[in-house]
Amino acid sequence: MAKYNRNSGNAWTTGEVKQVRDLAKQNTPTRVIGLKLGRTEDAVRTRASQEGISLKPTNQSPYNRKK
Repeated sequence: MAKYNRNSGNAWTTGEVKQVRDLAKQNTPTRVIGLKLGRTEDAVRTRASQEGISLKPTNQSPYNRKK
């Protein structure tokens, strides 16, 4: 994991929460959301959970699924 996190430890702004919500709707991977916001993947997951934002991909089938 990268040692540099420019927003690590800073409070979340409403703009950042909105950006997480928008990126999650576009099925952006959590790691990429973290890189765009300068936050760790764990921080993004925690904040999304607090805000009720689902980070699960909605347009992809689960792996190991047989038809």
